[in-house]
Amino acid sequence: MQLEVGNPLQLTETMRTRLLAAVRALLSDPGLKGADDPVRLAAVVLMAKAKVATDYSTRITATELGRWIGLKKSRVAHHVVPELRERGVLGSNETTNAAGWMTGLECWVIPMYRAQHGGDRRHVLALSRVELVVLLALIEALFAPGWTHEGGRVTPAGMLADRTGRGAATDRLGLLLMVLSSNAKGWLHLCSGSVDTERGRPAATVAQLLGCSPTGGAKVLSRLEERDVLSVNRRKTASGLNARSRVRLLPVAQAHGIAVREAREAADAVFSDLAVTASGDLEATVESVTPAVAGVQDAGKVLEADSADRADAAHLHASHASVVTPGGSLSLSGGFSGEGRDGEGRRPGRACVREDQGVDGKTSAAGIGSAMAEADPLRGEKPAKSPVDEQEQAGGVAAGAGARLTVVGGRKTQQGRPELPADLGLRVALTPVAWLWQGLTRWQQDRVVEATTLELAQLRNVLEWPGQAPSALAARLKSRLEETGGEALIASPYGWITRRGLVRRPSCSDVRCDDGVRLDTGAGCDNCDNMLHIRRAWRVRIAAEVDQELPGLETDARYREIEARMRRHTGAEAADFVARQADARERAERRAAARAEAEAQAAIERERAAAEAEARQAVACEDCGRKRSAGLCEACDHRRQTEALISEAGLLAATWSADLTDPASVAAAAAEVRTAVEDATAAEWAQFQQITDPAALAAASPDTIEDAAAHTAFLTAESAAAEYRHEALVMLGRSEDAQAEAHKAYATELAKPWFQALPDSDDAQRAATEAAAKAQTRTAEHLLAVRLEQLRTQARPEPVRPAAWSQRLPELAARPLDGEALEVIA
Repeated sequence: MQLEVGNPLQLTETMRTRLLAAVRALLSDPGLKGADDPVRLAAVVLMAKAKVATDYSTRITATELGRWIGLKKSRVAHHVVPELRERGVLGSNETTNAAGWMTGLECWVIPMYRAQHGGDRRHVLALSRVELVVLLALIEALFAPGWTHEGGRVTPAGMLADRTGRGAATDRLGLLLMVLSSNAKGWLHLCSGSVDTERGRPAATVAQLLGCSPTGGAKVLSRLEERDVLSVNRRKTASGLNARSRVRLLPVAQAHGIAVREAREAADAVFSDLAVTASGDLEATVESVTPAVAGVQDAGKVLEADSADRADAAHLHASHASVVTPGGSLSLSGGFSGEGRDGEGRRPGRACVREDQGVDGKTSAAGIGSAMAEADPLRGEKPAKSPVDEQEQAGGVAAGAGARLTVVGGRKTQQGRPELPADLGLRVALTPVAWLWQGLTRWQQDRVVEATTLELAQLRNVLEWPGQAPSALAARLKSRLEETGGEALIASPYGWITRRGLVRRPSCSDVRCDDGVRLDTGAGCDNCDNMLHIRRAWRVRIAAEVDQELPGLETDARYREIEARMRRHTGAEAADFVARQADARERAERRAAARAEAEAQAAIERERAAAEAEARQAVACEDCGRKRSAGLCEACDHRRQTEALISEAGLLAATWSADLTDPASVAAAAAEVRTAVEDATAAEWAQFQQITDPAALAAASPDTIEDAAAHTAFLTAESAAAEYRHEALVMLGRSEDAQAEAHKAYATELAKPWFQALPDSDDAQRAATEAAAKAQTRTAEHLLAVRLEQLRTQARPEPVRPAAWSQRLPELAARPLDGEALEVIA
C-alpha cells in the first residue's frame, strides 16, 4: 500500500526513539516530580511549540493552551501556568499590543532551553528544528484543537480533540507516550517482569509510561479503547483462557497501511484491566462499558506472539458467538450480552439460547419487545424502578468486575465498587461505613466521595494538625453509627451517610464544635458550657421573677410558667439572632455593591485615561509640527533637554572660573562651555556617521536621521554637564572656605576623648582625615549650590510691577471720551 507522504504517525524507529527520550526526559525532570497530568502535558505541548527562530520560545494564551490540554481557560490561568512557574519549569514574559494591553505570554520550557544552550547537541532535550516540527505535527494529529489559518488552510482537530474535562490531559499524554512506544505495526512494547495479575500487563505498561498506578493505567486503556484509538487483543492460551494481552495503536497501524479489523468477542468477556475494575485513581467514573475487545490483525498474516499477563485470571461466563453478520460495532444497547445487530442496526438478529425465554421457530431470535415494559427477573432485572434508581442510572458509570448489568429503559446501570477509594485519607475516613459503601451505586459513591472530600477540607482548616482530619471524621462516623444502633438498622445508606453521618452538628456558633466537643482538642466545648451557663442563669432569673410576681403557685403551674417564659425568651433571642444575621448580610451586600461600583468606576477611569492618552498622542509637535507626537516629538524633546544641559554646564563652569558679580565674565564662561559642547557633539556625530549608513537610516524612516542627531547631542551634553559639575566641586573644594572647614574638622576629630591620648596613632589620623574629607566635600557642595542660585537669580528677569492706582487714575481721567459717549453723558 502506498504510504501517505508527511503523515506524522509514520515515524522512523530513530525519530520515534529520539522523541520518546525527549518527552520522557522532560516528564522526569525534578521540577515536574509530583505534578498532575495537566501540568506535565502543558510542558510537553509548550516544548513542541517552541520555535528555533525565537530562541526556543513560543507565544500562547491561556485559552489556546487550555484547548491543547483539554481544560478551561480559568484552570490553565490559575493552576497550570502558576504551578509550572513555581516548579521552575516554565519561564514567561507578558506580551502586549500597541495599546499596552496584555495579549498573552511568551513562554519557554526551562529544561529544554538549558539543554539547547548547554553546548551538548547529544542531550536528549536538545531537539533540532526538524525534530520539533515532527513532534508538533504528531501532537496535532493526536489532540490538536483544530483551527483555520489566515490564508484559508485548515488544521483539522486531532483524534482526542473532543476529549475535554476531567482526565482529558491524562488520556492525551498517555496516547502520546503509547504512540511513541509502539513499533511500525502499531503494537505497544509491553513492560517486562512481574506485574499485577489483577490489572494485567497492558495496564502496568501504561502505568509505567504515565507514572501512575496499574489501576490508573487500566482506566486510560479503557477510555482510549472506547474512542477506537487502540485495541486490547486477548489471545487464548492452551488452557482456553483469555490470559495473553497485546495493545495495538490503531492510527499507527492504519498510517503504515496495515489492515485493521474488529474482533467480535462476547460481551460478557470482561477483563480486569478495564477502568471499570479499578477504583479511585485518575478518573472516578467512565461513561460506558465497551463489551467487545477490538483487535488488529495484518491482512493475510498471523497475529504476533503475545505476552502473558493474566495466567491465573479468567471470566467464568461463556463467550457467545454471533451467528448474524453485524452491521456495525458491537454495543449493549439492547441490554444483554451476545446480541448481534442486523444490517439496519435496530433489533438483535439473534440472542444466545441460554438467555432466550422462547424462540419462535420462524424467527432467528426471541421476541424481546420493550425493555421498559418487559423486565425479566431471571436476568437480574428489577420489575420497577424508583426515582432514586433512575437518577442513579442517569449519573451511573460502568461496573467493576463481577457486577451485573441492569436494563431500564434501554440504559445500563451497575452496582458500586466493592472497595473503598484508593486515596488514603478517604479510605481512613470511610472505614467505619465500609459495609454501607458496598451497598451504594457508583453515582452514590461518587457523591459520598465529594461530600467526604469537602468535609475533610473543612476539618483541615479547623484542626491544629491537618493530618488528623481523616481520623476525626472516622470517629464522627463511628459515634453516629453507635447512636443509630449499627449498620444493620440503616435503611438508606446513601441518605444516612450524606445527611447524618458526615454532617457536623454544632451545639453553638463555634466552627470547631461538634456535638458539644471541640474538634481540635477533643475536650468539651467551652462555648457550649458558656451558653449552658447563660441559659441556667436566665432560668434562675426567670424563676425568681415568677416567684416574685406569682407567689403561691403550685409546683406544676410554676414549672409551666417558667417554661413558657423561657420559650418566649429563647424566641426573642432567636429573632434577635436572625435580625443580626440579616443586618450582616445587608452590610455584606452593601460592601459588595460598593466594590462593584468602585470596579466600574475604575474601569471608566481606565477607559478615560486610555482615551486621553490617545488624544495626547494625536497632538502634533509644537516645535516642528510632526504629527502624532503627543505635543512634543522625540527630537524636539532632546533639543530642549540639550539646551538646558548646556546652560547648566555653563553655570557650573562659571561658579569657579568667573566673577559672579560681572555678567560679562559669566557670559564669557558660558559661551566657552557652549562652544566646547557643540564641538564635542559634532565629533560624536561624525563618528556615528562613520559606523552607520545614513542613507539606510533615511530609507527606513525620514525622521530617523534627525532623531539620531538630537539624541547624540543630548548624550554629549549630559556627559559634559556631569564632567563640569565634578570639576566645579573639585575646584570649590580647594577654596579657602573648604580648606578651613577641613582643618577644623581634622582638629575636632583629634580632640575627641578617645584620640587625645594617642593623637598620632593610625586610627586617629585615619578618622581625622576622613572627617576632613567629608567636611571639605560638604563645603564644596554648599558653595556650589549657593553660587548656582546666585547665578540663576541674576539671569532671571525681574518681574514687572504695575504702577499704583494713585498714579494711573489721573492718566485715565485725562483721556478724552469718544463722541458717542459724550452724547450719552450730555
